[in-house]
Amino acid sequence: MLRRVTIISFLVSLGIAFVLPKQYTSSASIMPPEPQGSGAMMLAALTARSGGLGSLGGLAGGLLGEHSGTALFIDLLRSGTVGGHLVSRFDLMRVYHKRYSTDAGKRLASATAITDDKKSGVITIKVQDRDPVRARDLAQGYLDELNRIVTQTSTSAAHQERIFIERRLQGVQGDLEHAQLALSEFSSKTNTIDIKEQTRAMVDAGARVQAEMLVEQSSLQSLRQIYGDGNVRVRETQARIASLQGDLTKMTGSSEPLTAAQGESSSAGDKDELYPPLRQLPRLAVPYADLYRRVRVQEAVFELLTQQYEMARLEEARDVPAVRVIDMPGIPEKKSSPHRLLLTLLLTFLSFSVAAFLVLAREHWQHVPKDDARRRLFAEVLGALPLSVRSPANEERGTP
Repeated sequence: MLRRVTIISFLVSLGIAFVLPKQYTSSASIMPPEPQGSGAMMLAALTARSGGLGSLGGLAGGLLGEHSGTALFIDLLRSGTVGGHLVSRFDLMRVYHKRYSTDAGKRLASATAITDDKKSGVITIKVQDRDPVRARDLAQGYLDELNRIVTQTSTSAAHQERIFIERRLQGVQGDLEHAQLALSEFSSKTNTIDIKEQTRAMVDAGARVQAEMLVEQSSLQSLRQIYGDGNVRVRETQARIASLQGDLTKMTGSSEPLTAAQGESSSAGDKDELYPPLRQLPRLAVPYADLYRRVRVQEAVFELLTQQYEMARLEEARDVPAVRVIDMPGIPEKKSSPHRLLLTLLLTFLSFSVAAFLVLAREHWQHVPKDDARRRLFAEVLGALPLSVRSPANEERGTP
């Protein structure tokens, strides 16, 4: 009987071993994240001096941890978010023949092994699948999802600073545009472009006109003494002096403050003038300087915030714990399971052991006296069972 059981179990085990599908395992290794920020550096310094600080140094070392981010990465890799994205990305409900995505996620979790080295902190991801290409893609998918989650959930100080500067930069940009529009509107209405240069130009032009007028007046006196007042040259010189006087009056203007109505009428009547009157320039200099100062201040703030924004972006990129891959997942060339020979031998040995145990138990039972309490208890238990459960062998041995 043992020989028959061994031969039959060997053949059955061999058939089961060859019926089981091949499984391929793809693995990837990533380095643990490095501690970021000044707090981690301070704790590292305390840890380095733990020999002199006693319990304080030990507390600092415990707070810092050799690989504090390793457990975080492992929890992220085992999270339902990563599993759900992989189920949707690779259509694992159809692959695993599952009706619900939760069951497919559990099946994926059972086929995935995520471990870490206690000494180095290196995290190893192993994914087992029937298709070697899909096993490689799933391992790579874990890396992609981990990198995406780490980037999205970054809450570092540099990230918060970058968001604050970005919002502040938008507000300053709006203020700068309003200040520039106000300055351009004021310059358009009053013809003020550069008060200093316009004042210098107006003074030089007025001096030239006044000098020409003095020359013409001297000529007029000479002509009057020679030709009299009715001469054509005298009248012509008088006309030039009147024209120069009008130009000088227009250039100097009035020093009285202009009301809103006068300012509108003046601006409407002086559209052809390139510059405002000389006596109005000091009065226009104050609002022009105020508007110009606002523009310059907003430009300086905008430039400073732009520089800080770029620096905050660089600092944020450095603070985000990047997923540094040591071994990229590849397509496995050899199957990882099942081990057919080992499985066949194990099942055969298990069948042989069970059969040997049953033979020894039956032999021992046959040598038990009929009046033994164990036989009576077995007979009572067997009698309480349904008739269909009773074995003909038991009846042959005299049990009721």
